[in-house]
Amino acid sequence: MKLATLSCLTLFTTTAVAQTVTVSTTPQNAEQVYYRLTDDAQTSAVLADWDIAFEITGITGSVLVNTAKGMSVYKAPYTAAQWSELDTAGLAAGWPEQQNSEINWSSGALNQGLTSNPFDLGWGIYDPVGHNITGDSLFVFRMADGAYKKFVVNGFAALTNSFTFTLADLDGGAELVGTLDRSDFAGKNFGYYSFASSSTMDMEPLASDWDLLFTKYRGFVTQPFPAFYPVAGVLQNREVLVQQVDGVPPADAQWDGQAMSADMNIIGFDWKNFDQGTLTWTYATDRTYFVKDRSGNIWKLVFTEYGGGMTGTITFTKELVSALSVDEVAAGHAFVLAPNPVTQDRVNLVIDTQVSELLLNILDASGRIVHEELLTGLGGLAQRTIQLNGLGQGLYVVRLQGQGINTTDRLVVE
Repeated sequence: MKLATLSCLTLFTTTAVAQTVTVSTTPQNAEQVYYRLTDDAQTSAVLADWDIAFEITGITGSVLVNTAKGMSVYKAPYTAAQWSELDTAGLAAGWPEQQNSEINWSSGALNQGLTSNPFDLGWGIYDPVGHNITGDSLFVFRMADGAYKKFVVNGFAALTNSFTFTLADLDGGAELVGTLDRSDFAGKNFGYYSFASSSTMDMEPLASDWDLLFTKYRGFVTQPFPAFYPVAGVLQNREVLVQQVDGVPPADAQWDGQAMSADMNIIGFDWKNFDQGTLTWTYATDRTYFVKDRSGNIWKLVFTEYGGGMTGTITFTKELVSALSVDEVAAGHAFVLAPNPVTQDRVNLVIDTQVSELLLNILDASGRIVHEELLTGLGGLAQRTIQLNGLGQGLYVVRLQGQGINTTDRLVVE
C-alpha cells in the first residue's frame, strides 16, 4: 500500500457527525458483503459458492479464481494445444502458483506471468482486429477438497460476447465445457461460475451500487514469514479512490486535498493485527482512510474492531467530510491514463516528472505509430488531455520518451 502524492483540488467542505457501522461477513467469513457508503446498503453472497469469475467490462479479460475458499492455481509449462499431453510430475518442483492481484481487479490469477507481448492477457492473446481472445495457456487447479483438475480458457468470442472454458480430471475424465455470456451480467464487474453446479452465478450488485467489498481473500503477509495467506479485509470498487493517512490520531486527521489511489487494497487487512502473546486483535491507532465514493463524496473512515472468525464482523466509524469538484486519478505509477478503458475521443494523462518535455507516441497492434505529440511545459505534477483522433476500438500502447525516460502503458479504446 502506498500513500498518495499531493495534488490540487477544489473542495466543498461539509460538516457531519461520525457514525458507527458494523458489517458482518458471518462466522468464518463465509459471506462477502458489498457495501454502499451513502446509505449503508449491504448485499451479501456466500463466498464458497463460486469458483471462477470473468470480467464483464473492457477487453482486459480478467479471470479471478476463488483462492479464498482453498483453491490453488498453477500455470503448467504446456500450451492449451497440449491439453492431452499434460503431465503434472513437475508440479512439486515448483510450477508457479498464481494469485489474484491485490491491486487491480483487471489482473486475476489467470492473468499473471505476462510476456513482453502487449496483447498477452496471461491465459490468452487478444486480437485487436476482431476483438477476440484466443486461449493459449494450460492451468492446473487444486480444488478445495484437494482434488487436482486441468483447466483452460478456450477463448472469448466478441460476436457472442462470451467466454468458453474446459475443466477436466488430469486424465481427461469428467470433462466440463462451460460458457459465460457477458450480456447476462450487464452493468456488473464480474460474472461468476460454479463448477459444482455447472452454472453461472449472479453474485454481486450492479457496479454503480456499491463502494466497498468486505470479504476474505488471499493477501500477501510478511509474518511469520512472507507468503500469501487467507485474510479478512476491505477491497474497494472500481472508481472508488482511497488515501491512507498514518501518524496522526484519527480525531485530528483532516482531508487536505491530497491525491488518492485506485489500488483496490488501500484499506485491505493491515489496519488490524493478531497479537500471538495475548491472543487478541489490536488495531492501528494512528490510521485514517479518506474514501471517495462513486458519487464523488469524501468519507473519513476509521476501523476500530474485528470480531475474528467467531463472528466475522468489521466495525468502523464513517463521517462525510467533503465533496470533490474535479475528478481524481490513481497515483503511484510512472504516468496515469484516465479513464482507461476510454470510450471518448480523448484521454487524460497525469505524470509527475522533473523533465520539461516528453515525446508521446501511441502504437497500434502492429507497432505502427498512430499518434505522436510533444508534451511541453512539464515539471512536477502535470496533466494533459490527449486527443485520440478517432482511434478504433482495441488495445494500444502509449509510450513516453525523453531525457532518460522510456516508459509505456496500455490504453484500451472501447
